[in-house]
Amino acid sequence: MNVGIIGSGTMGSGIAQVAATSGCKVKLYDTNNTALYKAQTTLDKILNRLIEKGRIDETEKNRIQGNIEYVDSLKSLSDTNLTIEAIVENLEIKKKVFLELEGYVSDDCIIASNTSSLSIASIAASLKKPERCIGIHFFNPAPLMQLVEVIPAIQTSKATLDKSVQIIKDWKKTVAVAKDTPGFIVNRVARPFYGEALRIYEEGIADFATIDRSLKELGGFRMGPFELMDFIGNDINYTVTETVFSAFYFDPRYKPAFTQKRFAEAGYLGRKSGRGYYDYDDNGKIVTSSAVERSHNEELSQKIFNRVLVMLINEAADALFLNIASAEDIDNAMTKGVNYPKGLLAWADEKGIDWCVTKMDELYNEYHEDRYRCSPLLRKMNKENKTFF
Repeated sequence: MNVGIIGSGTMGSGIAQVAATSGCKVKLYDTNNTALYKAQTTLDKILNRLIEKGRIDETEKNRIQGNIEYVDSLKSLSDTNLTIEAIVENLEIKKKVFLELEGYVSDDCIIASNTSSLSIASIAASLKKPERCIGIHFFNPAPLMQLVEVIPAIQTSKATLDKSVQIIKDWKKTVAVAKDTPGFIVNRVARPFYGEALRIYEEGIADFATIDRSLKELGGFRMGPFELMDFIGNDINYTVTETVFSAFYFDPRYKPAFTQKRFAEAGYLGRKSGRGYYDYDDNGKIVTSSAVERSHNEELSQKIFNRVLVMLINEAADALFLNIASAEDIDNAMTKGVNYPKGLLAWADEKGIDWCVTKMDELYNEYHEDRYRCSPLLRKMNKENKTFF
């Protein structure tokens, strides 16, 4: 199978590695030859590290490298069966590239976007054959992260969807099919992990370190929300939140926080700038907290954990209620896309649907904000004494 990748940045190069490892002939395209050279040398380093770890041998390295051709002409992708775009998150630029690409490839070539936030329907509308267009959203780093969201637009044909799902499964990835709505599954359902943590901080309930420790120690999350925002980059994470907030017609559930906006404006972006909610050394290790951690308070930690968890569960339940994805795909997305310790809907079953409804109602009664409205699905399930699984 011939695969084209548009964009040789971290994500495009990672997708190229995945496809090449699976035996596809890959053409990695970029207008910038310096970027292409960097992608080639970076892959060589990655493969050498895999050899050192005993994951592959020299023969396998040569096979993978031999499957990738680096090209600087979009016309070079004319013989591809699938082309995935992984360039800047700008709708007009993507549309322009897709329109040009369509003039080179065959009528049955699938044209996909790796966008994490833009409308697939809008991208598809730029094509003469929009039924061939689909979203195929990998997570960074693509070779390591198991999940791939596949997002059909309303124009996407069933044949395109079925073929895309099969290709990604053949690449040994877990597929979650999502409706073409803002944030798809992961970037929508994960918003409370950041947003509610920021809200708790802004209310003066706890500092960054206490909130992070509560989620890690009581919930088993690998990173707390502030550590994770620093890892992602406060500029990037804030932009995603702002985009989702706007795309959902300013639903208060997705409202951005001034704290994160100010950190981004100040250049306190996290690990990449050496300072965020925490300070970092040259190796990206936390050296000091931006706030003095309060003494451990078990009751406070439990309250923080419960509040963030129930907001996450409520968001996952609402995604199911609105048919964004199946219950299985939602839970797979969160465990394999962002490494949550459990699927949120399975977690809801474990805690009890009545617990979820009670906790959401307690928050709403305290704040009287639409942000804390309980999902209709949770209420319905509670009345009918049902579980998700």
